[in-house]
Amino acid sequence: MTKIRIDKWLWSVRIFKSRTIATDACKAGKVRINGEAVKPSHLISEGEVVWVKKEGFHFQYRAIQLIEKRVGAPIAVTCYEDITPEAEKKKYEEWFLNAAPVVEKRERGTGRPTKKERRELDEFKTL
Repeated sequence: MTKIRIDKWLWSVRIFKSRTIATDACKAGKVRINGEAVKPSHLISEGEVVWVKKEGFHFQYRAIQLIEKRVGAPIAVTCYEDITPEAEKKKYEEWFLNAAPVVEKRERGTGRPTKKERRELDEFKTL
């Protein structure tokens, strides 16, 4: 296989969760090859550098192997080389690790809070 659609490749190597999301990213100009925005139908070949803007971060990947079908994560990682600059990776990791943890948690099976419990929670949160 010498060439494959860029949206299909991005989905198959698990850079995007669905092919529709990959297609939409291409249409929005968030996927570039050689500095140019590409359409979802653009054919990619091995060795090309793909620039992806995802969640406000800029990632760069070099296509090593072209696959059409989605594979498991351990296999998908072997199909590309992550050449994203260290500064961008560090920025992404800090953002990912600093995501707010879930603070509020109710015991399973207790149901929704009553009106009184909700008021107490709201009062507690404003302190």
